[in-house]
Amino acid sequence: MQPDSRIFVAGARGLVGSAVVRKLRAEGCANLLLPLRAELDLTDQAAVYRYFEAQRPEYVFLVAGKVGGILANSTYPADFIRDNIMIQSNVIDAAHRYGATKLLDLGSSCIYPKLAPQPMTEDCLLTSGLEPTNEWYAMAKITGLKMCQAYRRQYGFNAISLMPTNLYGPGDNFDLQSSHVLPAMMRKFHDAKAAGRAEVVLWGTGTPRREFLHVDDLADACLFVMDHYEGEMFLNAGVGTDVSIRELAELVQAAVGYTGEIVWDATKPDGTPRKLLDVSRLHALGWKAKTELREGIAATYQWFLAHHADARM
Repeated sequence: MQPDSRIFVAGARGLVGSAVVRKLRAEGCANLLLPLRAELDLTDQAAVYRYFEAQRPEYVFLVAGKVGGILANSTYPADFIRDNIMIQSNVIDAAHRYGATKLLDLGSSCIYPKLAPQPMTEDCLLTSGLEPTNEWYAMAKITGLKMCQAYRRQYGFNAISLMPTNLYGPGDNFDLQSSHVLPAMMRKFHDAKAAGRAEVVLWGTGTPRREFLHVDDLADACLFVMDHYEGEMFLNAGVGTDVSIRELAELVQAAVGYTGEIVWDATKPDGTPRKLLDVSRLHALGWKAKTELREGIAATYQWFLAHHADARM
């Protein structure tokens, strides 16, 4: 990419998209195509085709999608599989049809089997069954990466895919009905502290282990692979280490400054026992995450406090 390249960011207002835009601007890229959802509905194929025909983006960051935690995935399975497949299909095909130089598709670590060997290498894909609590979203993301591979094989289209681990950071979703585990915890502790409540109830047993990547590190990885990777195989993006949900809760609790008790509701689902990515392929290319988890959580809470009025809640 060059500073004057025409760069389209699908989902530019979301957690990942806004981080990618910040990184692109920091790198001097000024010719950015960032349509609002009201201006371009990515599930509308005809609208997406018209936009690409008119704007002719050279580089495409496909980071848009419908996302959420266990509750949201369980409540809206049809929305998760339909909307994500439609968005991916429309953008990937339009980028190919209208001459984009390269496309990066962003997936998710939930594509891997529930009981995949840990840490999970890219070769684990489709080796056994998915985690039932997010299989609809996972199937959509698998479809996206397979579309990139298929368009590369049939048309020679330079489409690559990156599979990030759990994300967090500025611009996250703090709505308790649809958020992921880390921002949901942050919101619960914040609300309990503000209300003076003696305890906070968290789902599950606290024993599952998860890996967390700061969204600004992911944005850095997205630009890195856009400039330095051309392969058909998708790549994992993470930090290579994990923590238990109980340990995560303690880190978030400390960042918020909540001094009450944590109560674990073991009647609620834990999800996959462990999700740790093997990031050796991306490391071998020369990229590594920089943000330490405790530091990243503290910075995210400061962002939450500063943007409390307009954060997604």
